[in-house]
Amino acid sequence: MTNTQTHHETIVFERHFEAPVDRVFAAFADPGARIIWGVPSDTAVLIYNAANFTVGGVDSFRCGSRTDPKYHGETRYIKITPGVCIVSTETVDADGDRLSASLNTLQLIINGATTKVSLTIQLVAFGGRDMIEGTKFGHNAALNNLGQWLGASA
Repeated sequence: MTNTQTHHETIVFERHFEAPVDRVFAAFADPGARIIWGVPSDTAVLIYNAANFTVGGVDSFRCGSRTDPKYHGETRYIKITPGVCIVSTETVDADGDRLSASLNTLQLIINGATTKVSLTIQLVAFGGRDMIEGTKFGHNAALNNLGQWLGASA
């Protein structure tokens, strides 16, 4: 029997990067860059079927383990202000079931030559808390990777 409970959580991630805001924004805007820093581990993969980083645009992707990228996602961009914010919605499915839906707000704050990133995810998980915990783990790891990637690509 399918679990029909919904679980809601607002998750906030903050990071300070030793990089100017235009480089940080570009890292989020470029799907090629996101493929590099956006995976939470060496055993994971992120594959874009389509990427359209424009207001009203849609990214379609698959992710998961390298041997089984079974999660299918769709990101729709609601508002993009270069160097300031990105607001999007995202759905994640697997095996024909909707696992989660979210409203994501990324804010970029200039602090001299550094950039503060604040990512707020308002998430509803369908059928269990696993997607909430997975979202926390995945985004924490990806943002840590972003910091390393920004340092390496300086």
